[in-house]
Amino acid sequence: QVSCIEVVEAYVERIKEVNPLINAVVKDRFEEALQEAQQVDKLLSEGPGDDYLEEKFPLLGVPITVKEAFSLHGMPNTSGLVNRRNVIATSDATVVSRLKQAGAIPLGVTNCSELCMWYESSNRVYGRTNNPYDLQRIVGGSSGGEGGVLAAACSVIGVGSDIGGSIRMPAFFNGVFGHKPTTGVVPNDGQFPNAHGVRTSFLCTGPMCRYAEDLEPVLRVMAGPGVSKLKLNEKVSLEKIKFHCMDHDGGSIFVSPVDKEILQAQKKVVEHIESDLGVQVQHVSIHKMKYSFQIWSAMMSSKDSNGQEAQQFTDLLGDHGKPVWPLWELLKWLVGMSSHTFPAIALGLTEKLMKLNHSGNAKLVSMGKSLQEEMEALLGQDGVLLYPSHPTIAPKHHSPICMPFNFAYTAIFNVLGLPVTQCPLGLGSEGLPLGIQLVAAAYNDHLTLAVARYLEKAFGGWVLPGKA
Repeated sequence: QVSCIEVVEAYVERIKEVNPLINAVVKDRFEEALQEAQQVDKLLSEGPGDDYLEEKFPLLGVPITVKEAFSLHGMPNTSGLVNRRNVIATSDATVVSRLKQAGAIPLGVTNCSELCMWYESSNRVYGRTNNPYDLQRIVGGSSGGEGGVLAAACSVIGVGSDIGGSIRMPAFFNGVFGHKPTTGVVPNDGQFPNAHGVRTSFLCTGPMCRYAEDLEPVLRVMAGPGVSKLKLNEKVSLEKIKFHCMDHDGGSIFVSPVDKEILQAQKKVVEHIESDLGVQVQHVSIHKMKYSFQIWSAMMSSKDSNGQEAQQFTDLLGDHGKPVWPLWELLKWLVGMSSHTFPAIALGLTEKLMKLNHSGNAKLVSMGKSLQEEMEALLGQDGVLLYPSHPTIAPKHHSPICMPFNFAYTAIFNVLGLPVTQCPLGLGSEGLPLGIQLVAAAYNDHLTLAVARYLEKAFGGWVLPGKA
């Protein structure tokens, strides 16, 4: 009904209108995108047949945005690190290349946290990204620019990555859908920093979007030949899913208690599932979830099966130069002389402290392994766990520094390797998004995606900011 050029022009105009407020798109490629849209219209007018086009180019003409940590040819690829300020990508990350080959049109790259290791998207290269529902609030991190750009209706699909919740937290804070696939199916190459050693089995690349139905086709393209492992062709009968629900992590001392509104939203989901599907939702209490943050930290810094040490964050901060001394950087930061953000410096310090506790770390790693077995046994081939996406709604800027470990609610599933879909549940009393995580056993992504589509119908999914 509309030409591709009209669609791309509409999104370009929308970005120009909204981006000065939210600062989500840090570098655009509007001219190239409009040229690519013209080529799509030309292809359509020459008419090789819709069936052929749909099979060959499933995302033909769809405007997308890409997290700046991924290489997108001709675009910056700094990951918010000042000494990478001049790095321009000369190729495309694998997932970006696959999306382009499927016909998608990238509009630009979006902001992230420094080195993608913090849950507020702010850095010394591009500044801070603001939440479209309330500019005084965070978009989350590290794929925060994607969360904001999608929520503000500036893009259709976002490319995100997630090692501790970096897809799901921004999707939650911005009221959109985000999917962390089962580990090891979607390729991670072409992003900076990439995972090494044991972390390669925790980092996931996945789709973010406003509508639940878009997750699956994008995931198929991103996964490429590996997609067969994810059973996306299997029909899901919602009545046959065994639903489990856990209201909170059991009361970790490191993490905020879950907001009442988030608990109420989760309760409504349980009630709706029970009355509408006629199934019983099993309330569970998994004791080890209380140690989510400690387990994630210990597993992130453990050696891999070949005995290779995890890469030091302080080495990454130096980016092939000299490693950064976090204590010295902290002193520089206090007098406004550091080129790093405070969260990055704090993470460097924490890493040094973690290294001192070898025996404690080994215990936590084995606790993580047994939690994984417990989860897989609980969920089996037909189970879905309902779990909060985060203990609080989108916090105000800078406040994550006071509660730095709240990302444990998402991070635990990275080290467990499980597929998780973050699903929006409308807006709370302050006009900010609510949501829930849907978790399944490994390779059962089709279950969480099906439940996300179901809950979108029941709870309305994404809400345009300013509408409430």
